[in-house]
Amino acid sequence: MKKVLTVETTSRTQLIDITRQVEKAIQSEGIDDGICFLFVPHTTAGITINENADPSVKADILMVLNKIVPWKEAYQHLEGNSPAHIKASIIGASEFIAVEGGRLRLGTWQGVFFCEFDGPRKRKIYVRVV
Repeated sequence: MKKVLTVETTSRTQLIDITRQVEKAIQSEGIDDGICFLFVPHTTAGITINENADPSVKADILMVLNKIVPWKEAYQHLEGNSPAHIKASIIGASEFIAVEGGRLRLGTWQGVFFCEFDGPRKRKIYVRVV
């Protein structure tokens, strides 16, 4: 199974819960069990798994990333988005998740998040289940 999901972000930095989108893509193909591979083909975005029950967790993650990698610094990259590249490298561009019974096998409080670091933009997420 191969799918491409799209996400439209609305701010410079943002974490968007895509758990249901991914599960819907898996279920639309009738897949019960396997391994789901998620990949973000962008150098200023990433993907992560974290708590999705309390929205303040997303805010805290972005707050700390912005402290660790501030926007105002003596960066040399001419496009002016070096912090976004660095944050994307810290977070990573892919995740593997077990699929059981047509659902992602996540922990009770876990969700899958698309991480925007240079928005707003229209982004892609590649989903493959084997």
